[in-house]
Amino acid sequence: MLGLRRARLPRARLARSLQTSADATTLRSDIPSSDSEPFTVQIHEDSFKTYNLETPSLDVSVTKEELLKMYREMQTMRRMEMASDALYKAKLIRGFCHLAIGQEAVSVGLEHGIHPNDRVITGYRCHPFAVMRGGTIEGVLGELLGRQIGMSKGKGGSMHIFTPTFYGGNGIVGAQVPVGAGVAFAQAYAKDVLKSPAGDLAFSPQVGQLEPGKGGCTFALYGDGASNQGQVFEAFNMAKLWNLPVIFACENNKYGMGTSAERSSSNTSYYTRGDKIPGLQVNGMDIIAVRQAVEYARKWSVDEERGPLVMEFVTYRYGGHSMSDPGTTYRTREEVQRMRSTQDPIRGLAKYLEDWGVATEQDLKTIDKEAKTVVDEAVEKAKASPEPGLDAFWGDIYFKGTEPPFMRGREREEVHYY
Repeated sequence: MLGLRRARLPRARLARSLQTSADATTLRSDIPSSDSEPFTVQIHEDSFKTYNLETPSLDVSVTKEELLKMYREMQTMRRMEMASDALYKAKLIRGFCHLAIGQEAVSVGLEHGIHPNDRVITGYRCHPFAVMRGGTIEGVLGELLGRQIGMSKGKGGSMHIFTPTFYGGNGIVGAQVPVGAGVAFAQAYAKDVLKSPAGDLAFSPQVGQLEPGKGGCTFALYGDGASNQGQVFEAFNMAKLWNLPVIFACENNKYGMGTSAERSSSNTSYYTRGDKIPGLQVNGMDIIAVRQAVEYARKWSVDEERGPLVMEFVTYRYGGHSMSDPGTTYRTREEVQRMRSTQDPIRGLAKYLEDWGVATEQDLKTIDKEAKTVVDEAVEKAKASPEPGLDAFWGDIYFKGTEPPFMRGREREEVHYY
């Protein structure tokens, strides 16, 4: 009788959790002698979770050259953010400043998975994306310092940095998501125009513009804190309705400002929130998993023309939400230290490089020193640049060539003639 009762009890279903270690990828083939010759590695089987979607392949082709480039870029991006932290604490940077220390695998991995013609737009934690999309370190630091060398001529600040294929840096929470859908609409529209007999007259193949015969997609990134915005879901709906080539990518760093995801969201599986849009959750601490997921998403949206996708990169920020947030009032110092010591994306890649014989510890130390030198030189270059003059603030209000004859300032007597 006891056995019968036990047989009737429902079995507990144990859902496998996403793997967020930075060093769980394994080597699957011999390492070639050439830096440019590919070899195969295998991502951990729990690095992806899907929603109405096939799982990306776990076998990934990489080269020593690319892995070393990834390491150098991640180390450089972290050094740049650390320099920003120091400049802010020295009161040389004022206002809002949101750093991405700990999230380098997302920005660098994204760049290694997309094409030059693709577009990226994100929120205010934007500095690494700006550099990876064609900006410069001194351009970012100069912008933070309010100097003429800045990527927005020192007039935009931390949250307003752009390149021809990077649409910011946006300060309004979640507002970049519908803009990203609009950029994807422009890409889809231009592609259709370019297919027509006279379409090659519509867009010239200049830097940052669509090239004839080449499609592209937009990665619209946002944080878990922005995920509950109504405009995000409106963008989802329009993107699916029109089958736009847009990848909605949530950088889930576990905390929206000082509120944990569990306290703010009834559904913390952000990749499942697209309704009819398929979703993919990714280990955002392993750069190889990030690159593989991004390539998969781009193929889905561009090559296969299957429309939008919702992605979620599970990552972690070591610092506070912004420079005014110590980051320890809503989480423990032990938690941050545990993430630093066990799941750091740069340490994870360094372990791969050493274990697979791609680089020695000394090789990596040399790269670290070079990254520090590059950033230190950029800091001095940015600090040496002058602040914009007062006349500069009349510029860049209108697109060049469309300015009105004159513009009034704060007072009637304050008039600028173009």
